[in-house]
Amino acid sequence: MNGKHAYEMLMQDLTAQVDQATTDREEKSATKAKKLQARADATGNLQDTTTTMEADVKYLSDLTATCEQKASDFESRQQLRA
Repeated sequence: MNGKHAYEMLMQDLTAQVDQATTDREEKSATKAKKLQARADATGNLQDTTTTMEADVKYLSDLTATCEQKASDFESRQQLRA
């Protein structure tokens, strides 16, 4: 009777451990999938932001060059009028 009881307790304990390990594995898999998706989203956002920044830097450069040219032209016209 004691041997049977010990065996049943051992089986119950091992079954509980297997169930807990399965639950932990499933939770870790779900967490990993969420993290991978978040990383993919962040990478896409970074590419979009980088592309936008490069376009903005080019626009700023062009605008600065245009303003400098107009300022130079204005200064030349002012000297001709004087």
